[in-house]
Amino acid sequence: MERIMIVCPDCGHENILGADECEECRQSLSQLSSSVPASDIERSLLKDSIHVLAPRRPLTVTPTTPIGDVLHILVDESIGCVLVVEDEQIVGIFSERDALMRLNVSATELMDKPVSQFMTPSPETLEESDKIAFALHKMDLGGYRHVPILAGGKVTGVISIRDILRYLTEHVSVEN
Repeated sequence: MERIMIVCPDCGHENILGADECEECRQSLSQLSSSVPASDIERSLLKDSIHVLAPRRPLTVTPTTPIGDVLHILVDESIGCVLVVEDEQIVGIFSERDALMRLNVSATELMDKPVSQFMTPSPETLEESDKIAFALHKMDLGGYRHVPILAGGKVTGVISIRDILRYLTEHVSVEN
């Protein structure tokens, strides 16, 4: 699938064609958008904010939390990631993918090590007011399955690719 992007004339940031405003500087892009969404689903992705996905409240751990404890949280809570937070700031994210790629068969030997040694540092975040299309774009380009959501700079939730798939499924059902 070809991605068509438009460049913000104010800051140079690449945005999804059809976006109302620049993801980076929030300047209006309506004068640049000549394409009309091809379907109600496309229109919804460009119109609806991440807030409608009802981001789940994130589970958080500190950077010193033992990786064994983090793995138990993931399994016991049936979740795909935890946010690593220090002084109310996100410093990392630890996901199922991190467990598979960084711990792998050595997990048993590493159970007492701090999560900070295995987390993905400084994860990308989105504001709950950002459009779902921005989330989908960022997740696709970065290969992310989970993205922390902020409101006013504070962590309020986490969305996953599964949340977006659920949203799309609901809209396909309504359209048909």
